[in-house]
Amino acid sequence: MNNYGFLRTAASSLKLKVADISFNTSAIKEAVDSAVSKDVRLLVTPELSITGYTCADLFFTNVIIRQSERAVAELKDYIKDKNIVLVVGAPIPFFNKVYNCAVVIDKDGVKGIVPKKHLANYNEFYEKRWFASGFDFVSAQPIAYAGDETKIGDMIFDLGDGAVLGIELCEDLWVPNPPSSSLVLSGANVIANLSASDEYVSKAQYRRDLISSQSARCVCAYIYSASSVYESTTDLVFSGATFVCENGALLSEGERFLRENVLTVADVDIQKLNTQRRNNMSFENKNDEVALVKLNVDNKNNDISFRYIDPSPFVPSSENERALRCREIFAIQASGLAKRIEHVGSSGVVVGISGGLDSTLALLVSVEAMKLLGKKNSDILGVTMPGFGTTDRTYQNAIDLMKSLGVTIKEISIKDACILHMKDIEHDSEIKDITYENTQARERTQILFDLANKHGKLLVGTGDLSELAMGWCTYNGDHMSMYGVNASVPKTLVKYLVEYVANISDKKTADILFDVLDTPVSPELLPPDENGNIAQKTEDNIGPYELHDFFLYNFVRFGYEKEKLALLALKAFDGKYDEQTVNKWLAVFIKRFFISQFKRSCIPDSPKVGSVSLSPRGDWRMPSDASFNMFI
Repeated sequence: MNNYGFLRTAASSLKLKVADISFNTSAIKEAVDSAVSKDVRLLVTPELSITGYTCADLFFTNVIIRQSERAVAELKDYIKDKNIVLVVGAPIPFFNKVYNCAVVIDKDGVKGIVPKKHLANYNEFYEKRWFASGFDFVSAQPIAYAGDETKIGDMIFDLGDGAVLGIELCEDLWVPNPPSSSLVLSGANVIANLSASDEYVSKAQYRRDLISSQSARCVCAYIYSASSVYESTTDLVFSGATFVCENGALLSEGERFLRENVLTVADVDIQKLNTQRRNNMSFENKNDEVALVKLNVDNKNNDISFRYIDPSPFVPSSENERALRCREIFAIQASGLAKRIEHVGSSGVVVGISGGLDSTLALLVSVEAMKLLGKKNSDILGVTMPGFGTTDRTYQNAIDLMKSLGVTIKEISIKDACILHMKDIEHDSEIKDITYENTQARERTQILFDLANKHGKLLVGTGDLSELAMGWCTYNGDHMSMYGVNASVPKTLVKYLVEYVANISDKKTADILFDVLDTPVSPELLPPDENGNIAQKTEDNIGPYELHDFFLYNFVRFGYEKEKLALLALKAFDGKYDEQTVNKWLAVFIKRFFISQFKRSCIPDSPKVGSVSLSPRGDWRMPSDASFNMFI
């Protein structure tokens, strides 16, 4: 089975007894068993998990040092038949000093020891009293430990399938230049942090933000495991904070202050991280003396059951966050349009208004741009152009919305012009084919361009990102304009932008906008049904936009192959779309995406509003005749 680049990881917080190494070893074994039952491949335990962090001057004793080594030997024997990499914390003697270390163990034994570099030695912390710094090591040095010949110092660990582990310990993260910042430049894309972070008011959120931001800065997965409430409470209280972050996103967080073993599991996407790094050319490679150690773990099977897959990656699930996102995007759209109007010295804009979502959003953006420029809404020429497929509902919404917003209204029926054109090209108007449909789209575009020229105005495009991805637009028809305000807004987000404006509008305008939102998505190029309702529904032809936007986001941002896109979609839309349906529309998406590049290669200027854009001048540069055979 293909693991599709996923690595199942876990951060643990342990029920322990300070200075009771036997008890703590048993707790680690329990954590291992729990992790193995969940097919975890990398398990990270807290700082000094073998002994407890708060042993204080007991770290000076030979008993603690000697029994720690025996415990590591016991743990390596315990996992020798288990498909897992275990990272534990222990005090490690080397020549005349003791180091606070992370010990990496797989089924072959101790594979490496990484010492803590930045020792906390302020306020409640006295680490320099007991430990030496890992900065002592210019390069990794050989050491015999727990019955194995291994190395101590800087190193990274090859987990296979593109996953490379780097390690830092607690305070290492809190300094201006964390070791992880260097480790990732040497190839690490998974950082494990063995920590003992005590609690006080407001620290929890700061710690969470710090971990998340470091994972984003390093474009890596970050597994954080901190000491539990069972550490000494002489002066401090620990909470057992556990996190797994991935490039700024919090994948999983364990509950704090629990009086039991905690296992926080997450499936991190190594393929996604590596793709993001390859696309970020400022992410440099650093060839230094950091040793690479190969670990023995099989990561072929992964059902991603411990990973949440967002079915709407363009749309925040939180209502508050969604409102903030919409406000920001709307501001970008309006600002971009205002700048272009100002630059060309236009007297205003021309917008084709159909009564559908996209043209509604374009009109709302135009109104906001007029406001920014100190112009009147009447400087907007709204043009409705009823055709063969126009319904009473969309027509009336178009007229009512323009009246409510106070724009200049012009109505031009395209029926006679289209019939004459089809007669000129000897096309039977009773044949409702692509010629019949595109004739209408191109007639409307010609009218809009000519009106813009006549009145000295800028023609605003209405087409959205999803339509561009699928090629669901008429070449040199609605595909063309002078400035496209919606071109990087996906269909799944358009409705929320319209809803955002509706919620801040007067009641009359809001009522119209909410009815637009309830109207089926359609180009209205085919006649209505016998009841006068929309007969041509876009999603009946090309598939659900929520699926296509999901495919679009993950294909363009991360370069996922078809099989992985299907796997993710089935997880994201579990219970809504079956495997046959997902595969059907995925094949449609891939084929249409490739064959429609020629349309995207010559689209008008438009503002980028999100992380995915198909502008041929920016984010997506692709030959128009690239084959899709390898991708479908």
